[in-house]
Amino acid sequence: MKKLVGCMAAGTETVLPGKGRFVALLAVAEVLAMTLWFSATAVVPSLIRDYGIEPAHASLFTSLVQVGFVVGTLGSAILGLADRLEPRRFFAASAVIAGTANGIILFLDPTGPVVLAMRFLTGICMAGIYPVGVKIVTTWARGDRGLLVGVLVAALTLGSAFPHLFNSLGAVDWRIPIACSSLSALLAAVLIGFVSLGGETAKAPPFRIGLAFEGFRRPAMRYANFGYLGHMWELYAMWAWIGLFLLSSYRDRGIEDAPFWAAFTHFWVLAIGAAGAAGAGWIADRWGRTATTIVAMSVSAACSLLVGITYDAPIAAMVTLCLVWGIFVIADSAQFSAAISELAPANLVGTSITIQTSAGFLLTLAAIHVIPWFANLVGWEWSFVILAPGPLFGIWAMAKLRRHPDAVHLADGRR
Repeated sequence: MKKLVGCMAAGTETVLPGKGRFVALLAVAEVLAMTLWFSATAVVPSLIRDYGIEPAHASLFTSLVQVGFVVGTLGSAILGLADRLEPRRFFAASAVIAGTANGIILFLDPTGPVVLAMRFLTGICMAGIYPVGVKIVTTWARGDRGLLVGVLVAALTLGSAFPHLFNSLGAVDWRIPIACSSLSALLAAVLIGFVSLGGETAKAPPFRIGLAFEGFRRPAMRYANFGYLGHMWELYAMWAWIGLFLLSSYRDRGIEDAPFWAAFTHFWVLAIGAAGAAGAGWIADRWGRTATTIVAMSVSAACSLLVGITYDAPIAAMVTLCLVWGIFVIADSAQFSAAISELAPANLVGTSITIQTSAGFLLTLAAIHVIPWFANLVGWEWSFVILAPGPLFGIWAMAKLRRHPDAVHLADGRR
């Protein structure tokens, strides 16, 4: 293990040689690899325009990656891959396979079934990228675990936002985002080789399928996972549909070029979340994980209930509330992973984060499909109220965790 070379004045933080450089490299590698997912949003308008594909079919470019990710993370957790394999090699292999599968699409008819199979395979391989990246960054944590994981989530949040900026400028040739994302994934596989671990990882326990579900057996971990599920019920549904909410509002107001302004606002609502993720990480390391997540989910739940009131209010009021929601809807995300990494046995950190991620993204598949159904019943202005029960449930779970004896392990005793 690398020797510690000094202590910072604040808290229990320590300075490790090359820490900033390696964490930055990891964040860049994560974003480059995750462009395989982000790019799908950018190609949908082009597929609809150039091939006459129905929007529901074109959206499979995105949704099948998510389905594959759920399958991949579940399989990885059951097999304990994130704890059994050397994390950087696992990351690199996953990025290479995913990038190759994505690149094969360039030589196929984009309307054919093989393309969709390649997108599904890409999603499966993402299981070796995001959760493994979180495990790697926690090896560098010395009193700043929340901030480090928050920085990683902030980088991914920006990556999620940029396709909406591209879409505001008009549809681009679908081959460009696909080619760039495949090359980016291969570059990520190279970069991860230059990232060192901040400490030795614990030896994996003997294989047992049940170990994947320890996070739901141990009460403290179960509360942290329940908090994450409440958060995820809201997050991706809001990210997916806030643009259509804005478009509907802009059109009802008679605003010229409403699609441009909706996509442009959508970009900023997502992008500003990067500040929320990093800022909340810094706060959580000082004020506590449960306190930070409870505050974030309280504000986020309030936004989901109130945003409908701004539908036909002054535009400045609507956009401001959406931006506030964009900050708080993602602010708590990294802290659930950080909490699990602190509560799980050292030799099950990777597996525990992976199963948490799998359960959360499985739930988002339902939440994303609930919103348009509910919007048909009550209109887009009130469509997001159905998301509020998620963060409210998360608040209950984190309040329970806060009172649990094992909460002393969170953020060096800061509950």
